[in-house]
Amino acid sequence: MRRARQVPLRVMLPNLVTLLALCAGLTAIRMGVEGRFELAVGAIVFAAILDGIDGRVARLLKSQSDFGSQLDSLADFVNFGVAPAIVLYFWRLDQLGSLGWIVALVFAICGALRLARFNAALSGEPPPAWQGDFFVGIPAPAGALTVLLPLSLYQVGVPVPPQAAILVAVYTLAIGLLMVSRLPTLSGKRIGSAIPREAVFPVLLFSVFAVALLVSYTFWVLSIGALLYLAHLPFAVRRHEARREAHADAERAENSAS
Repeated sequence: MRRARQVPLRVMLPNLVTLLALCAGLTAIRMGVEGRFELAVGAIVFAAILDGIDGRVARLLKSQSDFGSQLDSLADFVNFGVAPAIVLYFWRLDQLGSLGWIVALVFAICGALRLARFNAALSGEPPPAWQGDFFVGIPAPAGALTVLLPLSLYQVGVPVPPQAAILVAVYTLAIGLLMVSRLPTLSGKRIGSAIPREAVFPVLLFSVFAVALLVSYTFWVLSIGALLYLAHLPFAVRRHEARREAHADAERAENSAS
């Protein structure tokens, strides 16, 4: 009986990674309240990296669980819904008074709704395989890093004075609405799932180079990454429509053949 009550470490490891990400998100909130915005953004980036790791660790160790899934969703809401909203509020949105706080609330609520819709879709009927290459709306981690674009630009020298708070508010609302929209975005889930043997060393070198750039030029990397992500949205829509039409043509051909 005692042996049956023991929990293997491999089952706990993904949840420990998720809790570490949650600690990073809560630390980002503290740094935002204290006005230490560079550290706040760094904590959110660290939480996003850990968020990309915990699921892969769970699948690698075959330790997925309903508890881990629910914990991951709660952590994502704090890290990518609440934390960016608080950071932006204390950085510029507070210049608008109650209106700025409402904008922060709307963004956080959009993050909660986006995660709730994602969890509900998991329990529903599975979509066609080709739709696995797309998300519905901007995912929470990408939304959090993208909504911080004004702050990232400010850190690299682009003037974003307090008088621009209304523009920051409009941008924040736009990203929040994109998170809960039906806009298809590329998921990238299958990138790196299998790497040719001859590409292992180039991928390792590129990964080290990317990490070094992120550490050394954090806000330049975040700014360029956010701009590229926004630029990819029209391409993702066109690609989604092409895949949908190809799938419909294949179904019609199959039906006519039968």
